[in-house]
Amino acid sequence: MTDSTATTTDLDIRLEKHRTELTGYCYRMLGSSFEAEDAVQDTMVRAWRSYDKFEGRSSLRSWLYRIATNVCLDMLTAGNKRARPMDLSESTPLAQAALSPRPDHTWLEPMPDNRVLPTVEDPAEAAVAKETVRLAFMAALQQLPPKQRAVLILREVLAWKASEVAELLDTSVASVNSALQRARATLAEREQQGADAAVSDPLDEEQQKLLDRYVKAFEGYDMTALTALLHEDAIMTMPPFDLWLTGHDDITGFMTTLGSACEGSRLIPVQVNGLPGFAQYKPDPEKGGYTPWSIQVLEISDGRLTGFHFFLDTQRWFPLFGVPLHLEAEADEVEKGV
Repeated sequence: MTDSTATTTDLDIRLEKHRTELTGYCYRMLGSSFEAEDAVQDTMVRAWRSYDKFEGRSSLRSWLYRIATNVCLDMLTAGNKRARPMDLSESTPLAQAALSPRPDHTWLEPMPDNRVLPTVEDPAEAAVAKETVRLAFMAALQQLPPKQRAVLILREVLAWKASEVAELLDTSVASVNSALQRARATLAEREQQGADAAVSDPLDEEQQKLLDRYVKAFEGYDMTALTALLHEDAIMTMPPFDLWLTGHDDITGFMTTLGSACEGSRLIPVQVNGLPGFAQYKPDPEKGGYTPWSIQVLEISDGRLTGFHFFLDTQRWFPLFGVPLHLEAEADEVEKGV
């Protein structure tokens, strides 16, 4: 191996060590799983190509964050703000429910935990990382102008000093502090409009029991049992459709009418956006077994399910989460002719 090859390999290894945390940063900035990964790849390529100009006045990590921030700010110049269905319209009564899709770039996208949450030893740091990729927090971030978003993430999530953020953004400490103050005010306003999910990390015993009961109720399509688990103001969303429902009566009513094809589904646990979730498969009448239907993200508060969100673009989400695109029927189901 030549010296240049060794140096290149060493640089690749040093850059890759930062991939997960950079993906988390870009995901918070952009609200899109795939755009975040594209942004990180662009960051790595730019760093690799310009490494000979890196003078070492800052750490490699700080330099990478500077590049990643510029990449994200460039991507956000189009002004697109990703959202959840409830950020765009009022809830729809079940009697008026219709499935109208909007373009992919409209929606806040789900992300597997292992792609954005680096392993850290400090439990408090790990908890902050999880809390700041949850859907409600991500949706709030999308309401901030891009530079305010960057300041808030760097200061509040990554705990950078104001002077470090000012250097990264080529601005003054006063400007950073002002942007942070405005960003905090916007987030505080949104928090008053609706509390975020209160999920322990790891799940406590009661929350785990709640999830077990949810799986049993959903797979059994037992609407009475499901109603008992749902908060009276629970929310259900289904991107790319803009429809969203509120209240257990409308939710279970939808599931037994327009959503009745989900009866007999199977659920596989996934870790998504710092929250419990499932890959949902519904029966496949043509091939047998089960076909992908959605990635579910569940929100829990005060011992009830307050929100469950179904992300339906299975050809994108299931490979991202590393779950199969088909499930075979189990032996006992085949015997029973299920």
